Amino acid sequence: MKLAGMTASIAGKAAKNSLKHLSSDEEKRLEARSALMQDVGVQIAETLGEMKGAVMKVGQIASQYKDVFPPEVATALEKLQKDAPPMPYGQIRAQVERELKAPIAELFTQFEEAPFAAASIGQVHRAVLPSGQRVVVKVQYPDVDENCDSDLKQVRMALKIAGVLNMSKQLQEQLFNEIRQSLHDELDYVKEAHNLQVFGAFHADDEGLIIPKVISSHSSKRILTLTEEMGEPLAVAATWDNDIKQKIAKRLFHFSAGQLFGLYRMHCDPHPGNFAFRTDGSVVAYDFGGIRSYSDSEVQLFRRFAKHALKGDVTALEQDLIALDIRRDDDKVVPGEFYKEWLEIGLKPLSIEPYQQGPFDFGSSQTHHEAIAQMRTSLKYFGQFQPSATTMMLDRTISGQYWNLVNLGVVIDLSPLVAEYIDY
Repeated sequence: MKLAGMTASIAGKAAKNSLKHLSSDEEKRLEARSALMQDVGVQIAETLGEMKGAVMKVGQIASQYKDVFPPEVATALEKLQKDAPPMPYGQIRAQVERELKAPIAELFTQFEEAPFAAASIGQVHRAVLPSGQRVVVKVQYPDVDENCDSDLKQVRMALKIAGVLNMSKQLQEQLFNEIRQSLHDELDYVKEAHNLQVFGAFHADDEGLIIPKVISSHSSKRILTLTEEMGEPLAVAATWDNDIKQKIAKRLFHFSAGQLFGLYRMHCDPHPGNFAFRTDGSVVAYDFGGIRSYSDSEVQLFRRFAKHALKGDVTALEQDLIALDIRRDDDKVVPGEFYKEWLEIGLKPLSIEPYQQGPFDFGSSQTHHEAIAQMRTSLKYFGQFQPSATTMMLDRTISGQYWNLVNLGVVIDLSPLVAEYIDY
């Protein structure tokens, strides 16, 4: 009912806005649309924020795909990234006992009633097994998986009515199928347990990268029990010496790049809450529900795109963008200078010459501000580009790791790490 009411309200606002500015000039129509998008974004965020479960997760996932939505909507949706209020312990206990088919007192000698983390689809409790081993128990909220498809359909309808989804129906299908699959994967803790085992084996020899181990006897589709691997949050790590922060940054870089180019599968939810940090520079990684697998041809295309970008070969770069379904394949010309200006902004944090000499100070990074300013001056070419289902999760990962380094405040030269993966 809440979702249907939101959709009807947005439809009314969109129709009213369209009629009111039917005879307005282009500038006034753009201003009116921006105001409408702000209003719509706030309404969607507030409605989804009131609702626990899959529908709120839909909003969280949508908020991470900023290139899909107008900036006004994406900004409003960002508030959904914050922790959700916890569910009462009685419901959590009933869910654990229903899933693991035993009283909680038999399953655990200690189970903390207050969660130490709560999110949209579940919450995490510390506990102790009868063996004495300390663990964390991830409990999915009851019935959260039953309505996720209809929730996603309603959110999509609201966005479409508001005119937010300015793209072809085929591209909409591709993008929302990607979001739907991501959502279903995150709701399946059996799949996440398998992911943890795969990624744990892949990173087994990577010193300082720690992935919790699954306790299979105390796990199910909606319950996931893991070894307790604790560390400090990003805000605390940001206060440490730069040499420690450099070790953390290198491990975050290898965590993502190593998976993409070595495993062809990626942990695609680099939210700061999904990592913890230790004073020796170690990184603990959590939450392996949001995983994306890539084919060999896709990974080689990513590598080729990166190589052409690093070399500044804008002719080849444009062809790569067409192959990735980012650049529309038409006869309209986009000047090489357009690409060069974006490369100058995007490659500076990697300390790639000639764009940056020496270490880059992420704590003082202006890259995101420069990108916003560049967008304003490049609007006439933006019709030639579109979001790509192939790169959506990769974009989410790269932008998330960029913000992790910004919030870490590290000063580092990343170019030697780039060279380990891209021969340019």
